[in-house]
Amino acid sequence: MHPARRSTLGIAATIALLAAACQAPAPQPAQPSAPQQAQPATQEREFITWYQYDETNTDPKSDERVGNEYLRKTIPLFNEAFKGKWRWVNQPQPFDQMATRLTAAVQAGGEVPDLMQSSDANLIPFLKNGVVQDLTDWIKAQPWFDDLDPSAVAACTGPDGRIYCVPVAMTPQIVFAWKDYFPNGYPKTPEEFKQVAEQLKAKGVYAITFFGSTAFDGEGTTRFTNTLIKSFGGTFDDGQGNMKLDTPENRAAIEFLREIIAAGYVHPRSWDGTTTPFIEEEPMKTAEAASFPTGIFGYRYVNPLKAPNGREYNKGNEEDMLDAITNGDVFIAPFFAPEGRKPGCGTGVTGFVIPNGAKNPEAAKDYINWIMSKEQNPDWVLGPGGGFPALRSMLPEIEARMPVAKAFYEQAAAAVAASECRPWYGTLERRNEAKKIIQTAIFKLVKEDPTADISAVLKAAEEEYNKGN
Repeated sequence: MHPARRSTLGIAATIALLAAACQAPAPQPAQPSAPQQAQPATQEREFITWYQYDETNTDPKSDERVGNEYLRKTIPLFNEAFKGKWRWVNQPQPFDQMATRLTAAVQAGGEVPDLMQSSDANLIPFLKNGVVQDLTDWIKAQPWFDDLDPSAVAACTGPDGRIYCVPVAMTPQIVFAWKDYFPNGYPKTPEEFKQVAEQLKAKGVYAITFFGSTAFDGEGTTRFTNTLIKSFGGTFDDGQGNMKLDTPENRAAIEFLREIIAAGYVHPRSWDGTTTPFIEEEPMKTAEAASFPTGIFGYRYVNPLKAPNGREYNKGNEEDMLDAITNGDVFIAPFFAPEGRKPGCGTGVTGFVIPNGAKNPEAAKDYINWIMSKEQNPDWVLGPGGGFPALRSMLPEIEARMPVAKAFYEQAAAAVAASECRPWYGTLERRNEAKKIIQTAIFKLVKEDPTADISAVLKAAEEEYNKGN
């Protein structure tokens, strides 16, 4: 949610069990038949998926090792369950190119997968370009549909009221923080943050690190900028599909960001992601930075860890962060916000789409039902999902399977409940273009030219986007 990675809440979770396995028909007496009457054996067909993970990559240092390992373990399980019918073949795609590649393939009438992992952020562009199938009638007929969180279903619903994606995990934005640096909890207001940051600075510790670069076509918009802007009461749109950035709230957020950068509270690696992807995570791993606002899925990537007290978490997987939270070295919190406002929180879903032109859509539907089963869903949510389960009954199942995740989910749920969570893009339809324009403008104002006129830069960014409306 790296270079092939990464890719949000009524959050509870067990899943409605799938329909019981079909009973085998009663055995019939064997009847002799002539050779010409013999029925040919069912031919096993390929089921093609596009994930951002590569099961053939066994590098333990790979940024996507969690997803890679998930597919490596799960593909054989699916193939055994559907032996003689489907054989799962994954075709890995770079996470930041999946949507554009699928759109191009569908429009060209080329080869497309039977199923692709996707997020709600791609929904409107996909609908405008005729990329994905309408799943409304099918999904509503499934035994697990009523267990889906309504907000997750809404995120997969188009303007026409039809459902075009299957939500499996919800991924809100939260803050990971080192307890030793914030013994009284994470700051509640910008003023409190600055006070604590000054104390940390005296100890040689940066108060925060974040995705501040323009890497991956403005991904920082969704990882940090949105959280900051929304916490100050700002927004990116006018509610009518136009970009609107030059507002008092947005200007106040940018002025605050300029202030804490100038004061030396922000780790300098926050800006280096363009040359070294996701380098902003490193200061959190080594406790050089005290906090890291990002998506909840960050727990899979921020490892290994070394706490301020010297304790090391060095398994090199998602359990490093989960163990650190369970032990009390790291805690999860909402972002801070000016007095009288709730913290901002981006949110979205990740799940599946079935492209138009898919050769075996029935394989995709068999696969989705398999993933939504109690046996398979927890592993998908903990692996490729990296968030809360969209199936409201599934959380206890996940915690039972992975007890070390219990504190993580409890704290994340409390942080989200204390925040105002909504998709970052509002009514903006050209979302990939929008996030690039937004992050480029913010980067210019706080890093390239911190003396530039804020209103002028924001107005220019608005005009750049709106001319395409």
